[in-house]
Amino acid sequence: MLGTRRTVAFAAVATSIVIGALVTAPAHAAGGGIDEWGPSAPVSAVNAPGADGCPIESPDGKSLYIASTRDGGDNDIWVATRESAVTSFGAPTILPAPVNSTAQDFCPTPLPGNELLFVSTRGGTDAYGTVACGLGDIYITSQNPASGEWAPPRNLGCAPDGPNLPGMEYGPSLASGPGGLSLYFSSGPPLPGAGQDIYVSTMVGDFRFAAPTPVAELNSDAADVMPNVLPGGREIVFASSRPGSAGMDIYSSVRGPDGTWQPPVRLGPNVNTAGAESRPSLSRDGHRLYFGRDGDIFVATR
Repeated sequence: MLGTRRTVAFAAVATSIVIGALVTAPAHAAGGGIDEWGPSAPVSAVNAPGADGCPIESPDGKSLYIASTRDGGDNDIWVATRESAVTSFGAPTILPAPVNSTAQDFCPTPLPGNELLFVSTRGGTDAYGTVACGLGDIYITSQNPASGEWAPPRNLGCAPDGPNLPGMEYGPSLASGPGGLSLYFSSGPPLPGAGQDIYVSTMVGDFRFAAPTPVAELNSDAADVMPNVLPGGREIVFASSRPGSAGMDIYSSVRGPDGTWQPPVRLGPNVNTAGAESRPSLSRDGHRLYFGRDGDIFVATR
């Protein structure tokens, strides 16, 4: 536990996710059409020399979190801001310690209530006594809205008492669905290469999670990585190198009437190219799709 403030924040997060699912999810979110996305374009002012990836909007659409090596070191988490959801982002700034460390810190996922999920290879034991589980684990931290300071990140725990597995985790995504709040992510050998699969873990308390299970409908014999779920759990996007891909491409799936994910569909040429597309994410209203391509951040709209 991270104290009373964290418990209150968790309640706000859970409520916001559920309300967001009911209010902001667009009607076309259940379409899953390969040609519904317009032409993709680089996100102006955000890209820089070095590798940029893992893009994802904050719930209010005013911040864009990314992972980047632009400072010449390992992956760190950066954030670009803007005045409103319809204006342009400014240049990103790096998040301070204790979010970033001397290890690889990446795949940020901002949540309502100033909470942030991310993946780190920092290892060791966190400030709450949780021992790291594998190559890279999912952590959570929170920002004090008054001071701007970040709390020491907490490891979400090792399976079966948490979602983290012995391999490398990527792309945590928290969303409501038929079974309540669930955490989707991928895990397996470090990329590139096959062996990564998509998993889901049900939330059972204040950011406490049950043992993860593979999502059979979405996985293949290739790499299936970095899922992102629209609020309400009706649509998921992820990257995959499965047959039919031009390297690593972005796929989409929608949930059927029985609650299972339908066969994933490779998105069309407005999104996928001969380049390597990675870590897609949907804006909270479902109108914008962000992703990485060959070290830059792109966005498409529908």
